[in-house]
Amino acid sequence: QLQLVESGGGLVQPGGSLRLSCAASGFTLDHYAIGWFRQAPGKEREGVSYISSSGRATKYGDSVKGRFTISRDNAKNTAYLQMNNLEPEDTAVYYCAAIELVDMIPIQWDGYVHDAWGQGTQVTVSS
Repeated sequence: QLQLVESGGGLVQPGGSLRLSCAASGFTLDHYAIGWFRQAPGKEREGVSYISSSGRATKYGDSVKGRFTISRDNAKNTAYLQMNNLEPEDTAVYYCAAIELVDMIPIQWDGYVHDAWGQGTQVTVSS
C-alpha cells in the first residue's frame, strides 16, 4: 500500500523557517514526482511546489517563489520542503502527494490523479 507521511509542521513566528518532510512507505519514490499542496481554512487547496523523480525539474507557486525550496533524497525515500521567511498567509495544512511521472512534473496544479497523499501537517505562522 502506497503511503506518505508528512512531518515537521508547527508554530513559527513570521520570518521564521520550517522544513517539512514527506516519507514514503510501501513503494519507492524513484519513478514519482512529488508535490506539496496546502489548504487554509475556508480556502481552496493550493499548489505549492513540485519536484520531478530525478530532482532535476521543480516548480513553485507564485506566492512561495524565492522563499520555499523543494528537494528529495531518493535513497531515503523522502522529499522535503524548506520554508523560509514564513508569513502569516502561509498558515495552512500542508500535504505531500506522489504521482507516477518519470523525470517530469505536472504542467498544471490541478486535474491530475495522484497515486498517494499524506495526511497533512499543520503549519501556523503567528507572533
